[in-house]
Amino acid sequence: MRIWKYGDNINTDMLFPGKYTYTCSTAEEIKPHLLEDLDPLFAKQVSKDDVIFAGKNFGCGSSREQPVVGLTGVGISAVVAESFARIFFRSAINQGLLLIECPDAVRAYRKGDSVSIDVKNGVVLVAGTSYVFPRLPKEILAIRDAGGLLPYIREKLKQKHQK
Repeated sequence: MRIWKYGDNINTDMLFPGKYTYTCSTAEEIKPHLLEDLDPLFAKQVSKDDVIFAGKNFGCGSSREQPVVGLTGVGISAVVAESFARIFFRSAINQGLLLIECPDAVRAYRKGDSVSIDVKNGVVLVAGTSYVFPRLPKEILAIRDAGGLLPYIREKLKQKHQK
């Protein structure tokens, strides 16, 4: 797992440039352009289970889905930030991207530190120190585990009809 760390106010245009909005819609089309203006190495080096650490107001900007679709598509396991823009937060839930608000962990992290995340108990471990975050509601975790809101709803409807 690699940790990618960024600052405050990382907006949706930094995550996925708006100039591609009408030409890229799938995760595969989006991937080469993820963070291209902010961090040109990201799209080339990101791997499944990597984690992003970021400052305040992560995901501010427009309501485009491509940034979240791209991050889930490349396998980002979580974004740990000081805070999130509300519209990005909602989009992340819809796509099953795990967002963790834990300012102390973000401030503590230094390049090369070991990191582990215990979602069930609400703990981010950075270089051996525990940072607690509010436990996520079981519904949010179920949506993440299902791969997003639509697969979650489909499964619930399927279960309902089988009864």
